[in-house]
Amino acid sequence: MWRSVFVPTVALAFAEGLLVPVLPLFVASLGVPFWWVGLVLAGEAIGMLVGDLPAGSLLRRVDRKVAMLLGIALLGVAALGAAFVDAVVAIFALRVLAGLGAALWGISRHAFLADAVPLHRRGRMIAAFGGAQRIGSLAGPAVGGVVAALGGFSAAFLLYAAVAGLTFAYCWRYLESAPPVGRRVRPGVRFGASSLLAVASAAEGEADVDDVSPWAAVWALGWRRLGAAAAGVLMAQAIRAGRRIVIPLYASAVLGLDVEQVGWIVSLAAAFDVVLFPVAGWVMDRFGRKHAIVPSFALQAVGMALVPLTGGFAGLAAAASLIGLGNGLGAGTRMTVGADLAPKDAVGEFLGAWRLVGDGGAMGGPVLVGALADALGLAFATVAVAAVGAGAALTFAYGVPETVRRGS
Repeated sequence: MWRSVFVPTVALAFAEGLLVPVLPLFVASLGVPFWWVGLVLAGEAIGMLVGDLPAGSLLRRVDRKVAMLLGIALLGVAALGAAFVDAVVAIFALRVLAGLGAALWGISRHAFLADAVPLHRRGRMIAAFGGAQRIGSLAGPAVGGVVAALGGFSAAFLLYAAVAGLTFAYCWRYLESAPPVGRRVRPGVRFGASSLLAVASAAEGEADVDDVSPWAAVWALGWRRLGAAAAGVLMAQAIRAGRRIVIPLYASAVLGLDVEQVGWIVSLAAAFDVVLFPVAGWVMDRFGRKHAIVPSFALQAVGMALVPLTGGFAGLAAAASLIGLGNGLGAGTRMTVGADLAPKDAVGEFLGAWRLVGDGGAMGGPVLVGALADALGLAFATVAVAAVGAGAALTFAYGVPETVRRGS
């Protein structure tokens, strides 16, 4: 499993980290308003929104290795193209393309983990997966800042493309083929009231989900099980994505820090992020998913609210580090809850829908920051994102049922 999933995850997380300090400052350097910066940063999430459901369906039809390789290729092509354009519309389009690649890559990995890991070990394993992402992201922002300071913004995009190319070659060589997820349904089954009734019966153990289409299973079980969880995930991903625009823009536009200093701040926050991912997995499996999720987003909300009170490098680094601690405590929580909820006969489709909800939040976070920053200032936008994080914590605390029994 480490060779199949974790190694390429670390590499691509490093590449993604390169752009955290670079992309918002690069777009801002084009002389566009903050809302354009937010829209470009939301571009990847928009691509994921477009790609999540088709990618989930694709996993029922193709080898997961093929889906992973295609996703990596799209990520690399998008980064390579960004190194040679300076029109904001073109950059936005390339980020949407990267989102399509991220959807393919992310859902295929998620489906693999949902299939391969039993429930009683799922929290720890998926938290370790989240930790692998965080370890990869640890050095990325600092390296990206240094590379951009020495060679310009294009150099960081070229480095991303190179890492993606090496990851593609690695996966081509070492990733084992994996069959499409889920069982095939009988031909001629239609999505209708009878299908929904059959799924509802299957959920209670009275019928076989093979008798219905996979999307009917997602629809019926999704509405039965999701509810407030979808709203919580939406807000959770919004604050996680929002910090990627708040920290760099506040550092540059308000505090006057350069791209290299921004890179060091983000990498320092990532270091604190890494510290807690083993704790997150243990807490989820030992005490329940909510015991990790709720304090995670409460801490992120507090850290975000402190950002407008900072006056320099040290203060912003401290606030960003608190956000990093909170995010580390939430390592793997979205994926774990999604895997808990996914019906076995429609894993790919359900996870596509689950990621669609979270990616909606990831899209909305940067757009919200950009629009509010133009209208009311960065400080107000930052407080608004903090409120979204507090909403996520409250929603999971009081509106979402626990998906695993304590001590199981």
